[in-house]
Amino acid sequence: MQKKTLLTGIKPTDHAHLGNYLGAIRPGLELSSQYERSFLFIADYHAVTTVQNPKELRDFTLSLAATWIACGLDPKKTVIYRQSDVPEIFELSWLLSCVAPKGLLDRAHAYKANVQENTEAGRDADFGVSMGLYTYPVLMAADILAFNTDTVPVGSDQVQHVEIARDIAQKINRTFGDGLLHLPQALVKTEKVIPGLDGRKMSKSYGNHIPMFIDSKALRKFVMKIKTDSLPPEAPKDPKESAIFDLYKEFATPEEIEALRAQYASGIGWGHAKEALYQVIDRTIAPIRDRYNQLMASPAELDEILLNGAARAREVAGPLMKKIRVAIRGA
Repeated sequence: MQKKTLLTGIKPTDHAHLGNYLGAIRPGLELSSQYERSFLFIADYHAVTTVQNPKELRDFTLSLAATWIACGLDPKKTVIYRQSDVPEIFELSWLLSCVAPKGLLDRAHAYKANVQENTEAGRDADFGVSMGLYTYPVLMAADILAFNTDTVPVGSDQVQHVEIARDIAQKINRTFGDGLLHLPQALVKTEKVIPGLDGRKMSKSYGNHIPMFIDSKALRKFVMKIKTDSLPPEAPKDPKESAIFDLYKEFATPEEIEALRAQYASGIGWGHAKEALYQVIDRTIAPIRDRYNQLMASPAELDEILLNGAARAREVAGPLMKKIRVAIRGA
């Protein structure tokens, strides 16, 4: 019986912040524990569509690997690898592109968004569109299909990528042999909105994020920047309307949450609430930060982990590609 396989990909385009940890990394680790086999790949060649400085790309790649490992990913249980270290992915991507209808790629969300933006600006529809952007869904399909993936956790805006992978896989199976490629399913992740410093969703694009691996002193300064209203300390406060309380719930124990809720009801100064938040965040992040710093100080160790993961990934992708080559070449 085939093992149930989970595959997750992350593009290395920046360093992690607390919103990434709470919204993606922590739930991703919990989900992977429910599967017999899990893969996590760092999509460094996908990132080249936007990150074209080699030093930055390597830094972001190693930082992402260190982040997940520091947060609890066990490389012995979850296969973690760099996309660029598995050549079978790119061979499969070419074969998929040979059967992928252009109309299918024309409907891809990212490409359509670029075309719309160009049209509204009075530019040529394909201005600034690279072939990497246009064929992005094909490479993503190869990322998924190379490992007989059962489940791909995605946000609601990424479901289309899994649907495209299924469409192309079905075309390969119809053309070259039924059952060559396993059809994956999207698992739509619950959209958890993590509030940033201004109460909006935490995002680097808003400039309201809290970096994950800054030291304790800098972390406290960020927490103290969280916007609050002008209610005096003695006034009761509604925890449902407080970004501080929302973040506190993500890090505190049930008993601590109820204690702070009672303080909100009886009146608490925002400075005291922020201090309580800082304490529970730093308590959680400090050991993760220490492990992250150890890993980033030893890039050779990270490279070895990623290369070992790539070797394990190729043990799955290699035999599949051999079978596909035979089917396509007829011998």
